[in-house]
Parts: sequence; C-alpha cells; structure tokens
Amino acid sequence: MERMVQIYGCLVSLLQKCIFRILSVGPMPNHIAFIMDGNRRYSKRCNSMEGSVHKAGFSVLKSMLKYCYEFGVRYVTVYAFSIDNFKRNPEEVESLMDLMVEKIEGVLKEERNFNRYGIRIMFSGNLELLSQPVRLAAERAMLATANNSRAVFSVCVAYSSTDEILRAVRKSCEEKWDDITAFSLGGSEQDEMDHRIILTDIEKHMYMAAAPDPDIIIRSSGETRLSNFLLWQSTHCFLYSPSALWPEIGFRHFVWGILNFQRIHFYLDKKRKQL
Repeated sequence: MERMVQIYGCLVSLLQKCIFRILSVGPMPNHIAFIMDGNRRYSKRCNSMEGSVHKAGFSVLKSMLKYCYEFGVRYVTVYAFSIDNFKRNPEEVESLMDLMVEKIEGVLKEERNFNRYGIRIMFSGNLELLSQPVRLAAERAMLATANNSRAVFSVCVAYSSTDEILRAVRKSCEEKWDDITAFSLGGSEQDEMDHRIILTDIEKHMYMAAAPDPDIIIRSSGETRLSNFLLWQSTHCFLYSPSALWPEIGFRHFVWGILNFQRIHFYLDKKRKQL
C-alpha cells in the first residue's frame, strides 16, 4: 500500500511538471496575489473549530507557494490579516496572532531552505498594530532572508489599501516639507517645481513598493471584491474568483487561473501600455 502511495505521488508530481511546462509556453505572470477568503464559512459548513480550519488554510497556502515557485512566479503576496479584522471576536484575533507566531517561528527553523531557494520574506502593513510577539517574529524572519533575491514572498498583515495610501501621501508630504524648509529663499522657479508631490513620490512610500503590480489576484469563495487589498496596484490586474473556499483551493484552481490570465494577457498588456 505504501509503495502504491509513493508511485501515485510520483505520477502526480510528473503530471504537474508537464502541465507547468505546457503553460510556460504562454505569457508568465510575474506577481500573483491571494485573498484567502472563506475560512470561517468552511468552519461553519464542516462544523469544525476555527483554529483547525486556519491551520488547514495555512497548509493550502504552502501548496500555492510551492506551485508558484515551480512555475517560476517571482513575487507572491497574500492578504493574511486586514486592519478591519481587529474588529473580530478578540478570542479569534488572539488565536490568529498565536498561529501567525507559530508559523513564523516555523519559517525561522527552515531558514536554511528559504535561503537555499533564494526566497525573501516581507511583512507589509502597519506592523505597529501587531502584538509584540508577532512583530518581533516578523522582523526576525525579514532579517534572516533579507539577502535573498530569487523570489519575494510578501505577507500583508495589519494592512488595508486606504491605510497604505494615506501613509504614503503623509510620508511624501513630510519628505517634501523637509526639502522646502531646507530650500533657500533665492531658489529658482524650477527648484520650486521640484518640491511638488508627483506620482512616483507616493509610490515609493507604499508598503508594497518592493514588488511590481500584481498580474493576477486570486480570491477564493467566489467573491469578486478586493476588500481594500492592493487597490492602488490592481488597475490592470486579472481577478480570478473560484467558488471554492480557501481550504478547498487546489492545483486545478491554480492552473485555471493561469490559463485565464494567459487568455486575456494581450488585452491587459495593451491597457498597461496605453498609460
């Protein structure tokens, strides 16, 4: 029986590699983002504890990261915890924070593997809102993988696009104000023009400044809302919304998302070039 399981696993792995080889003939997404939606609904449907469902969801995330790496996707971003999620039941929030610390500590134990594959881990969001154990664990993970450059895994935690945009505008204003105060009264008109805030000033202060705009956003559970996630960056992004809840997402959903992206890539690329 064990031998049959091993053979089956090898056949599945071979089939996946063949599918990826075929897909690689078409346009390749450089950045895929995930909105991991549906954990609580899955918990109610299966009458399971929310903690166990979130752990199952983490297992799905590991699979998606594996597929992305094997497919050659350089940037992967996940919406792990919104600022609005702090309004949930305190026990659920505490459970999620504990799970996050547990998984980050697990990543630190596998630091050698992340460094071997060249994966850099980034935590993006208002990290000051996190509890100290989560924040310190996140900082250690980012420091441990800071020199890796082959792939970037961004975890959006204590994040919302409105917070990101407001912060970027505020930082840009503060930066320009510092320039203005240092500007001599004898400066030219052109010098004054240089103190105006432009688009690139705001973009460089975004939480997600280290990653390009996503090519695909995959949101589970059939919802087509972005829910305050990457609003600034998703103007010409393909949104794929399979009906499966997050713990149900699998390989076939990933492949179907890539195929649909490749089908409309020409249109999306044309729109980007019109900017």
